[in-house]
Amino acid sequence: MTHATGSIGRIPSKQKHPVARFGRRVFRYRWLYIMLVPTLLYYVLFKFMPLLSLRIVFQKYSPALEVLGVPSPMVTPWYFNFQVFFNSKDFWMLMRNTFTLAMYNIVFYFPFPLLLSLLLNELRHSGYKRTLQSMVYLPHFLSWAVIASLVLLVLGPAPRGLVNSLLVQSGGGQIPFLYGKQWFRPIYIMELIWKEAGWGTIIYLAALSGVDEQLYEAAVIDGAGRFKQLIHITLPAIQSTIVILLILRMGSFLDTGFDQIYLMVNSLNRDIGMVFDTYIYDVGILGNKVPARVSSFSYSATVGLFRSVVSLVLVMGTNKLAKVFGEEGMY
Repeated sequence: MTHATGSIGRIPSKQKHPVARFGRRVFRYRWLYIMLVPTLLYYVLFKFMPLLSLRIVFQKYSPALEVLGVPSPMVTPWYFNFQVFFNSKDFWMLMRNTFTLAMYNIVFYFPFPLLLSLLLNELRHSGYKRTLQSMVYLPHFLSWAVIASLVLLVLGPAPRGLVNSLLVQSGGGQIPFLYGKQWFRPIYIMELIWKEAGWGTIIYLAALSGVDEQLYEAAVIDGAGRFKQLIHITLPAIQSTIVILLILRMGSFLDTGFDQIYLMVNSLNRDIGMVFDTYIYDVGILGNKVPARVSSFSYSATVGLFRSVVSLVLVMGTNKLAKVFGEEGMY
């Protein structure tokens, strides 16, 4: 009876302070947090800190005044820089070019890594599969400058360009692949697929590796072929992954790739090749075609803010649409 009373009346030990528990958890997983530091620094320095300088959107920003400690004058009305941008002739050109390339990106590039992943997943010889995966990963590690040089050697004018040299030798005329407006968008999407499609298969292959093999075995017993297994097992199993990647892609919908576009644009295809990314650099850094009565820095920041707001709206809209169709979404 004494022992029972003592066990029932035992005073529970004092719980540890939440800070102490947090410290123990951090120390336990310290190497994971250390590996996380570079990523956190990247987002803090290049994503969050620039938000502190958004005031220049409402100013006629002058670096010389800022260095002297004098704040740049505010514009009147406060939306003046936006008004100038929306009324400029470049606005609709940028909207048309950027949205067209973005739609090319969604329609042609986005499904390609999925299709490539499904094809790789059907390979049963592990050695051949790993070799092929490594081959399709390699272009991702090439810079866009190298790829632009390769495209110039293949599609450039004769005698340097291989294709046009063959056309001339066969008695035909040259085709302006790199200077004709009709070739800009097809070459853009082909370059993007060749460089990034293999790298984009990593997440899909990871999701496919988690599909239960017993489902395929049961489907084979029921007489389902490869195509029916794909439709009824594989795609439903990775449906949530596809939706999340689509939402993330919508976040960069207007981000058509500065390096690639900048190396492709020239004076002959500028009308269809100039997008928000290259326009911000052209106006803000090079100071080309800056409208009157505005600062080049403030004007380029205005264009960048507009692009970011549109991307945010697209992400939220896509996430909401995913929930309407029964998916979890991102938040």
